[in-house]
Amino acid sequence: MQKKLIAAAIGSAFAAPVVASAADGAGSSTVQVFGTLWIEYAVNVKQGRSAVPGAGDLTTADFLQATPYSEIGIKGEERLGGGLSAWFQCASTADVRGESQNGWCSRNSALGLKGGFGSVYIGNWDTPFKRTATSTMVSGNELGVWAPTFLLFGDATTDAVGANRASFRKRQNNSINYDSPNFGGFQVMGMFSSSQPSTGTLDNQPNNKPRIWSLGLQYSAGPLYVSGAYEEHRDYAGAAGPSGSKDRGWHVGASYTWGPVRFGGLYTRQKFDVPGGDVTAKAWHAGVDWTIAGPHGLRASYTQAGNMSGVAGAVVGTPSGPGYRPAPAPGMDTGAKLYEIRYVYNFSKRTEFNVGYVRLNNDSGAAYNLGGLNAAHANGENQSAWAFAMRHTF
Repeated sequence: MQKKLIAAAIGSAFAAPVVASAADGAGSSTVQVFGTLWIEYAVNVKQGRSAVPGAGDLTTADFLQATPYSEIGIKGEERLGGGLSAWFQCASTADVRGESQNGWCSRNSALGLKGGFGSVYIGNWDTPFKRTATSTMVSGNELGVWAPTFLLFGDATTDAVGANRASFRKRQNNSINYDSPNFGGFQVMGMFSSSQPSTGTLDNQPNNKPRIWSLGLQYSAGPLYVSGAYEEHRDYAGAAGPSGSKDRGWHVGASYTWGPVRFGGLYTRQKFDVPGGDVTAKAWHAGVDWTIAGPHGLRASYTQAGNMSGVAGAVVGTPSGPGYRPAPAPGMDTGAKLYEIRYVYNFSKRTEFNVGYVRLNNDSGAAYNLGGLNAAHANGENQSAWAFAMRHTF
């Protein structure tokens, strides 16, 4: 009996904060636990030929990934009166494999105020550039083997200020954010980062004050969603780059739901400051998400990265790794094409299973990798995989 009473007391202690206060005025508050667990298993993963001449093919592999969106968090809000509320969120990586241990508040986490003016908040949060692209990247995951992110934006990860230059799909720490109210379906989002690394740089050092500015606009009404964004990475080129460097990126996209089918697509372009000029990357994506009948569905998409252009031989990002961008090479194709298709079965609104096939075709001068792979391989090598995934939200 005593053990049952202790267990009931502990359960009540955890459950109590989740229940909203009965009061509606100032001082009332809520706290909620939320999360997503998503595991993906890729099999028969063909990686292509090694980048080392004469070394042969890389091993056909299988691997597990706890991506995308695997997290557990708490969030809450307190009404302060006069239509003003204080809110917080702390979301952390939840890797059921036990491999990625990124610590507390490693995903979207912030402290802010909101009211009739919109919402102002400070923390570690997805940039407006990233947020406005998510709803138009239909059928594609943010990360994992089915991710078109690497062709479209270079990478998708949580970044320190000044880090991961090639990525234009960031969760930015040390960021100051503003979301406007919704005006008849229109909403504006803005963000800038503090220049955190400048506390340890010299005044005469090139690119000594890295900072991000990001601006997004979205329109959502019924079945239609339209968005666009612009982002600028200042002083990201480092000591070896042109002084006062500015890397710039933009995207436009839309999605539309017609009965059981959602269509979507986007186009993006990024330009990087390098010695002697610029390097430009461009790509586009189109996808469809079809709820066939009952719990059955189908997802398919096509993504294409165009040829790199600009200063020949200039390298942006890590060769064959996250943020990879092939160096522009006159007369050589440096693009890639990604094909993917998945069958989806929804056990419930919160639990989903899917299985499918993905193939990446690199042009003769490119060595992009499927999401989750980072081994260097020869230019022009294709990759493919079959994968299974299960997702549960709470």
